[in-house]
Amino acid sequence: MDLATIIGIIAASAVIAIAIFIGGSFSQFVDLPSILIVIGGGMAATLVRFPLSGIARAFALGGKEAFTHKNVQPRDLIEEIAGLAEIVRKQGPLGLENADVSDDYLTKGIQYIADGYEHDHIRGSMERERDLYLARLQEGKRFYKALGDAAPAFGMIGTLVGLVQMLATMDDPSTIGPSMAIALLTTLYGSVIANVICLPIVDKLDAKFEMEELNQTLIIDGVLQIRDNKSPTLIREMLLAYMPEHHRAEFMEQAA
Repeated sequence: MDLATIIGIIAASAVIAIAIFIGGSFSQFVDLPSILIVIGGGMAATLVRFPLSGIARAFALGGKEAFTHKNVQPRDLIEEIAGLAEIVRKQGPLGLENADVSDDYLTKGIQYIADGYEHDHIRGSMERERDLYLARLQEGKRFYKALGDAAPAFGMIGTLVGLVQMLATMDDPSTIGPSMAIALLTTLYGSVIANVICLPIVDKLDAKFEMEELNQTLIIDGVLQIRDNKSPTLIREMLLAYMPEHHRAEFMEQAA
C-alpha cells in the first residue's frame, strides 16, 4: 500500500473541506447538475478515446498501481541476485527451487533457470512479459491523463452552460442563483478531480513506469548472468551500472 497517495488525497480533500466549513455550509457546494456535467461528461469523453473492452482494465490497473506503489531499490535486487548466483555455484540450478525470492518477476526468471531453459528463450520470454506489463501501465496512465484533461474542460463547459442559463433568465431573479451555482461549481469540481486525483495518479504511474522498466531490465540481465554461471562478484560489478554513480562505491565496499 502506498501511503503517500492516500495521505496526499486525504490531505487535499481535508483542506478543501475545512475551507468550505469555515466559509459556509457544505450543502452550498453540492449541485447535482454540476456533478452530472463534470463526472458524466468527463467519463463519456474519456470513453471515446479508449476501446470499451479496455477502459475498465485501464481504470482498475492504473488505480491499483498508483495505490500499491513499491519502492524497490536496485541495490536490493543486485544483492538478491548475487545471493541466488551463490546458490547456483554451490548447489546447481536445482538449488533455486527452494530459494526465497522477494520479487514475482525475479521468481519467474529463477524458475526458468531451474527448469533448464536456454539463454535465448529466457531472454525472449522475460522481455516480452516486461514489455506487455509496461504497455498496460501506459494504458492506465493514458486513461487517468485523459480523465484529468476532460474534467476541467467539462468544468468550463458547465460554466458556460450556467452563464447562458443565467443570462437567458435575467428577468427572473430566482433563477440567477441556481444558474450561477452551475457556472461556478462545475469549474470547482473539474479542478478538484483533475488536480487532486487524476493528474497526481498520472505522475505516480510515470514514476512506477520508470522504476519498473529499470528494475525488470536489471532482473533480466541478472537472471541471464546466473544462467551463464557467472560468479556473484562479477554479477555485482556488471549490474552496478543500474545504480546511481554516487552509490556505487559505497555498495561495493559493503559487498566486500
